[in-house]
Amino acid sequence: MNQFSCTVPIALVNGFLAGADPAAVARTAGQSGIPQELLHEPGARVTREQFSTLYRLLAIELDDEMPGIFSRPLRNGTLKYLCLSLLDAPRLEIAMHRFGQFFHLIVDDFRLESRREGALCCVELVPDPDGPGFGILGRELMLKLAHGVASWLIGEKIPLSGVEFDCRRPPRASDYLYLFPGPVQFGCARTLMTFDATYLDMAIRQRKPDLKKFLARAPEDWIFVSLAEQMVSNRTRQYIAACLPTIPAIEAVARHLHYSVRTLCRRLVAEGTTFQAIKDEVRRDIAIQRLTGSADAIASIAYDIGFGNTTAFHRAFRQWTGSTPKTYRTMT
Repeated sequence: MNQFSCTVPIALVNGFLAGADPAAVARTAGQSGIPQELLHEPGARVTREQFSTLYRLLAIELDDEMPGIFSRPLRNGTLKYLCLSLLDAPRLEIAMHRFGQFFHLIVDDFRLESRREGALCCVELVPDPDGPGFGILGRELMLKLAHGVASWLIGEKIPLSGVEFDCRRPPRASDYLYLFPGPVQFGCARTLMTFDATYLDMAIRQRKPDLKKFLARAPEDWIFVSLAEQMVSNRTRQYIAACLPTIPAIEAVARHLHYSVRTLCRRLVAEGTTFQAIKDEVRRDIAIQRLTGSADAIASIAYDIGFGNTTAFHRAFRQWTGSTPKTYRTMT
């Protein structure tokens, strides 16, 4: 099977929608192929394309590129003028300094500070103690935007040494593996990300003609740009997907990745997941993508992801998402 992308938990979608006008949400969710009932199902998931479509439609509808997330709307065109202000920077360090200055001018909720700390670059989100405050989603999206834009500017994905959030660990923390390419910790004193400081010395490779394509694909290219091929969990996902409908044993995956079984398990635990969890996630995500993006029979989808009968598939799918496959089929 071809490489596939992870799906997006409905908790992220609902967090994104929380500050938006409910009538606008109802319109844009339907236009994005997301049934209303899934917005209220805690285990539901949507594809990256559906999430990105919803994001774009709601941003246009509300004239806010971070719809309802910050106390002041980021009017349509904000990302464009942000990127234009960065393109003539001689190197990434200057561009990241400008990035922070740009947002200091237009929002009251936080400051974004980038600095060298020894061999690392630290990009810290510092909430304004006298400001209106903002939630975890705003923190996530701003770090994602900073990382996505920085990676785009130099023309390569920047691996992260670590990501820290000053909030409690969310229920589906394993999803952060596929949003941030590096270890993610919760319950920390600060909200920040770190990466090798040598990236700060890299030249800006993008030019004005490149910006149109980047903006046309927003927010997908900055929210999801950082799926990290080098992570053991992602390499495990891709190998399992390539083997379907056969479900490979952990011994086969370990051999393919040139690890012992013990080392593979230890690496996965260090990334916040397990082999069994990844097997379930792979089959869940492929099933959702096939259900929402094709007219393939449910029985065929079940077989292709390793189920001998549709009854077992229906049971597993409900455990994964809280809904039936037929509910997702209405999204086509």
